Amino acid sequence: MKKIKATVFLIITSFLLHAQSDKDWEYYVPIIKKHIYADYKGMFKEPGGVLQYPFITPGSDQYADVLWDWDSWLTNVAIRQILLDKGSKSERKEALKYERGCVLNYLSFGGMNGWIPFYIPRNSGSRVERMEKVIEEYGGLYESNMHKPCLAQHAAFLVKQDNGNAEWLREKFYFLQAFVNAYQNHYKNNETGLCFWANDVSIGVDTDPSTFYRPDKSSGSIFLNTLLYKELKAMEYLANTLNLSEIASFYKKDAEDLLQSIRTHCWDERDGFYYSVDLNMSDYHAPKGWQDLHIGGAKKWDCVIERLDVWSGFMPLWGKIATPEQAERIVKEHYLDKKRFNSPYGVRTLSPLEKMYDVRASGNPSSWLGPIWGVSNYLTFKGLLNYNYNDEAKEMATETIKMFGRDIEENGAMHEYYLPESGQPVLNKGFKNWNYLVLNMIIWLEGGEVVSEF
Repeated sequence: MKKIKATVFLIITSFLLHAQSDKDWEYYVPIIKKHIYADYKGMFKEPGGVLQYPFITPGSDQYADVLWDWDSWLTNVAIRQILLDKGSKSERKEALKYERGCVLNYLSFGGMNGWIPFYIPRNSGSRVERMEKVIEEYGGLYESNMHKPCLAQHAAFLVKQDNGNAEWLREKFYFLQAFVNAYQNHYKNNETGLCFWANDVSIGVDTDPSTFYRPDKSSGSIFLNTLLYKELKAMEYLANTLNLSEIASFYKKDAEDLLQSIRTHCWDERDGFYYSVDLNMSDYHAPKGWQDLHIGGAKKWDCVIERLDVWSGFMPLWGKIATPEQAERIVKEHYLDKKRFNSPYGVRTLSPLEKMYDVRASGNPSSWLGPIWGVSNYLTFKGLLNYNYNDEAKEMATETIKMFGRDIEENGAMHEYYLPESGQPVLNKGFKNWNYLVLNMIIWLEGGEVVSEF
């Protein structure tokens, strides 16, 4: 009798799980919208401490009162979609001070040397104190990473959304120029023209094996260089909007040069994919006693491709760096490969064929060794749209909607990242942030007006 009951229980459970997995994406749309509309204002924070302006947080207890770089930017893109879809005129006007405040708070930490921190807690020390701490800990101001190259993109997004009104930025535009120039001056490999991470601290994609535990200043990250390319394009746009066309021409040239460097060094014709590159190349030196022999094999390459199946190889689709021919190979040979990237709930951040693949929970650093993240799904989705792979983009959007919708239905919240095969949450309940970009996916599927990053 007990065996019969157990069998019946298993059958019922299996049926319920199957029924749940068969729910269409449209079932989850009202669940997601209701949750997001009721919850987004919790990410708005008032000024205080060293943060002189209102700002946006990622919106979970773990990140409750801190301004973060690429988090605030992409969260802002989601908030604009919420306000367009649901917000009143007064709500949109009220939100503007929090949106601009993210940029202005960072620029208040700017200076002539261009250094800006990647995060600012409310109770943080002053700019000088923060710089002194970095120098003491790492031995130099540029021996560790600063704000990711997305600050100009955040500003350009807001300016473009406001019909080209950039006057609020004019007085601080010098600090934004100094910031972007600092990447060119302190994080650039002159042989390749690519920029590198100074170390593996706070690179955004924390445990990306092309950088994580790699030697300092060795990682010509495709993630970083794609962001920087878009940052230079944003600077060109902002300078032109401020009637500084002579300055804009320099950023246009810098962007064109970086585009060529990325295509030359990061594209792998053999695999049909974009990879990060290893810049850890020593200068020529003849080993003692072997001068005559060694000099006959002088180095003729500036970097070595890191052939690791990391999701950031899709970033050149988002950045419109890939040629149409390259995009076709990236989609057909990599995105659609279910053994490597294409999972039931989106793009794996690392292929399970890599020895580093590991979907167990990890916080500080967070795991990018395979789990599904809302932000990597979204950026890949946007990349697919950029090259008119609409069917593939629809697949990505519907999978993401089902993952988040089920989480909200079952747990009342979203999480930071998820398991690729089951879509079950792994860590950090209550994480909002760029997860709310699922709304932008929904609006695209519904044929509405979609808010996009710059």
